Amino acid sequence: MSPPLQVAHHGDVDLAYLDHGGPAGWPLLVVAGLGGGRLAYPAGFLDALTEVGFRVATYDPRDVGASTRFTGAPRPAPWRALLGGGEPAYTAEDLTDDAVAVLDALGWDRASVFGTSFGGLVAQRVALRHPHRVVSVTSMSAMPSDAGRLSGLRHLHPGFVRRTAALDFPATPEGDLETAVAVARLCASPVYPFDEHGVREALSAVPVEGVRDGQAQSRMLRAPWRGPRLREMRVPTLVLHGDRDPVVRPSAARAIARAVPDAHLEVVPGLGHDLPAPLWDRFAARTRANADRRGNGPSGGW
Repeated sequence: MSPPLQVAHHGDVDLAYLDHGGPAGWPLLVVAGLGGGRLAYPAGFLDALTEVGFRVATYDPRDVGASTRFTGAPRPAPWRALLGGGEPAYTAEDLTDDAVAVLDALGWDRASVFGTSFGGLVAQRVALRHPHRVVSVTSMSAMPSDAGRLSGLRHLHPGFVRRTAALDFPATPEGDLETAVAVARLCASPVYPFDEHGVREALSAVPVEGVRDGQAQSRMLRAPWRGPRLREMRVPTLVLHGDRDPVVRPSAARAIARAVPDAHLEVVPGLGHDLPAPLWDRFAARTRANADRRGNGPSGGW
């Protein structure tokens, strides 16, 4: 059973969030990838994080799910937004401040942050902009925060963009579900079997229209970042990436690890751009070990 929906506030922006844990546990904010929100992660993975000692919260970023939605007319294709142009609806700093507003609503002075894909990018930037609020960062399958729009393209697989652009399902709730399943299949790890039944069942229980909302995705991708560089990161940082990621090349993870002092890099054989169930316990344990690297983190008590 999902915990009750709660709402944090960042100025005029409402941010829907879920507190998945009880009163004990080290705070961990889990940030979803592009178009995903509070229900994007498998319940089994969140349970694995709880079992290693975290109190987990997830949220809908602005422009996603039950949080405040924006309007505007950005380029219709999300990946074209990487080329820039036009007036952004908000900044990348706004996205990081949204995450901190959720921490405030939860009553968490400090927390670890975990994010995959675009969520990993946000996690990096939360730690850079709000270092006093972040104990550790786990960035998975993500681009480096320092990558500019054009320079970042070298880390992307153009074939994935072409394959997703070719998907053609009806513009209906059923079509949204089929699109989400198809995207999940394209992201799947080739070494681990794709559990279509499980994926379909999980996606049927959550809002999946975000995979269709190209304008919202474009607004998020176009949000400019003018904050600190990765070399200024001073919290324990774990970088996870699959060597078979069909979306973001492992070169992105290596760039993050080179830039962040004392970052730990793990390139996982056979992993794609997803979270296969056989790896949940491993990634949860790695995330906890990374948080424990900070002397005043989980091992220092809560």
